[in-house]
Amino acid sequence: MDIIYLRDLKIETIIGIFDWEREIKQTISFDLDMATDIRKAAASDTIEDTLDYKTLSKRIISFVEESSFQLVETLAEQVAAIILEEFNVSWVRVRLDKVGAIRGASGVGVIIERGEKG
Repeated sequence: MDIIYLRDLKIETIIGIFDWEREIKQTISFDLDMATDIRKAAASDTIEDTLDYKTLSKRIISFVEESSFQLVETLAEQVAAIILEEFNVSWVRVRLDKVGAIRGASGVGVIIERGEKG
């Protein structure tokens, strides 16, 4: 199994359960690990044979910026579903960090794994 990853993708969105959180955009940071077989791409040296992480990141940014969830759990599930359904990925780990949500902590969030690893 090969992993393509994306680290610290920062996106502004409306997220949270409190009234004040529904009125402002907050920063969410994503780390994504995605399982895919890179052998064909390594042999051909062409982008068409691999996971295009630029296209993937644009899709995730667009979705998250337009979303408005109360829970980070829901947002993480939706992002994982997009990656599994729209890209050639068998497994994904989504680490979502709600930056600055708790005083004294750099962030709080969830880590989920979906799909079949291996």
